[in-house]
Amino acid sequence: MSLVWTLIAGFLYAEIAFVLLLVLPIASPYRWNRLFKSKFLAMLGQQAHIYFILILGVLILFLLESIREMRKYSNFEQTGEVHLNVEMQHSMKLFRAQRNFYICGFSVFLVLVIRKLVTLVSAQANLLAQSEASLKQAQSATAAARSLMEDKKTEKAKEAGEDTTLIELSRLRRRVQGLTARVS
Repeated sequence: MSLVWTLIAGFLYAEIAFVLLLVLPIASPYRWNRLFKSKFLAMLGQQAHIYFILILGVLILFLLESIREMRKYSNFEQTGEVHLNVEMQHSMKLFRAQRNFYICGFSVFLVLVIRKLVTLVSAQANLLAQSEASLKQAQSATAAARSLMEDKKTEKAKEAGEDTTLIELSRLRRRVQGLTARVS
């Protein structure tokens, strides 16, 4: 394998490893989002579309080259007696062209998959953060409404002339029970 195709194959292996890291539940979406928003990747992210197009263009260029090589070696016609050595060399070149085609094609495919996975993981992290914030806001609104209702009950009880210390004690007990339920 030439140096160029070795580099492309190495790039493919790195893509496979990165896709596996993104897909397997090794890190939570929060951690991935924090990594994607780091200073270094944010600096790269400003020109990410340029890098993406550049990598995709180079890979497509090599994909077209491998297609050209495959077409070149698939039109082999046997004319008369062909030595076994010549036929084996031709088959070897055809095999290499096909291998390069599959390596490059799968590499192009994984570039597109990685871009979509990164977008989806970032969106998932943002949605999880929004849902947690909404849940906390709803819980605090519920707690505020309960405390207002209890205050109205105590005011009504005061107007009715009941013993305020017993009412206050029962209100505090309910509040303690509510807080211990949240902690658990």
